[in-house]
Amino acid sequence: MASAVRLEPVDERNLEPLLSVAAAEAEPGEVMPPVEAPAGWSLARREAFREFHRASFAGLDGPTGSQMYAILVGGEVVGMIRMTRCDEPGTVETGMWLGLSARGQGIGAAALRELLNVAARAGMRAVVADTTPDNVGALAVLEKCGAKLREEGGKVHAEICLDSTPPAF
Repeated sequence: MASAVRLEPVDERNLEPLLSVAAAEAEPGEVMPPVEAPAGWSLARREAFREFHRASFAGLDGPTGSQMYAILVGGEVVGMIRMTRCDEPGTVETGMWLGLSARGQGIGAAALRELLNVAARAGMRAVVADTTPDNVGALAVLEKCGAKLREEGGKVHAEICLDSTPPAF
């Protein structure tokens, strides 16, 4: 299944399907920054989700410096992966989430590999990510994609150098 993974920039066309997956298969804190809103997927939180994603429609050169991609498998939206410019030139930070039903199938690693290709084509030299030591899914995806991991202060920092030869898949 993971071989059928493709990325599509988040736009008005796929924003509602993305929100539907998020609301049905993820907690708000897993897929968006915290907002002042009633618990769960309230109308206010759904609107905040839309606005959060719309703010990045302009991509890496837009005001947020972020490009968000819907992760599609077999044409269906299953999650989101993004890259955001860092202060260091040639470096972007990534983060991703998958709906519950898409986890544990290799989709995350396939999506990250696609993002690494996109980042390389955009002239980036490195992709970084931060997670927690207990996020075993994220750590496995990062390791599969050749990240060098460093733990400090209760966080795990990952770096994938795009100048080096990518690992065999």
